[in-house]
Amino acid sequence: MRVAIVENTHVTHHGQLGVALHEAGARIDLWKPWRAGDGAAALPDLGAYDALVVFGGEQTALADASHPYLPRLAHLMKESAAMGIATLGVCLGSQVFARGIGANNHIGTAGEYGWSEVSLTEAGRTDPVLSQVPQTFPIMQWHSDTFSLPPGAVHLASSPKAAVQAFRYGRAGYGTQFHFEANRAVAADWAREFAPAFEAARPGWVGDFDAHAAAHGPAADAHGLAIARAWVKLI
Repeated sequence: MRVAIVENTHVTHHGQLGVALHEAGARIDLWKPWRAGDGAAALPDLGAYDALVVFGGEQTALADASHPYLPRLAHLMKESAAMGIATLGVCLGSQVFARGIGANNHIGTAGEYGWSEVSLTEAGRTDPVLSQVPQTFPIMQWHSDTFSLPPGAVHLASSPKAAVQAFRYGRAGYGTQFHFEANRAVAADWAREFAPAFEAARPGWVGDFDAHAAAHGPAADAHGLAIARAWVKLI
């Protein structure tokens, strides 16, 4: 099993997804197109991989001026899923995936930070991946943008602030606005590394991190790993 992981920023944690991939014996190649200063940044060759994962970043899905590879990445994700390759976008990755399929990206309209509750749709309750978690479940969030349901995609989950929290496109193409990969260790690193950003978005969260982690972290970790393992089984 060979998996291409695209990272979109200098701090990227694979978290629970990394656990599931290593359990499955995956060989992982990392791609970091954000390092390139132009649209010629290298991206994975779909013919060489069994799965494609695109993680988050601080840029928006429409930040073509500062990250000119984004339109090509959006198209790559669409083509990957259309070919039946297991394709996953997390947070920014889901926004870029949705863009590639033809959704509308909404910038700065749906801020969610910290552990929050997400609810499954009727389709989500029977989905091969999302059915592994309860009807309503806590999971880590860190985003200010959202998007409409992409044409031809199946709506799997929602929250009060972001109607499309998860979707499926094709056999094994998934986008999750929420950070199911972010276990308590990842969240703690974010709280340290990005404390000013978190404090600005959700005042008091960093100072009360231990209490939030104790209340929501164990369940969120379990749900995140269940989602990760279920998606890896589709590769």
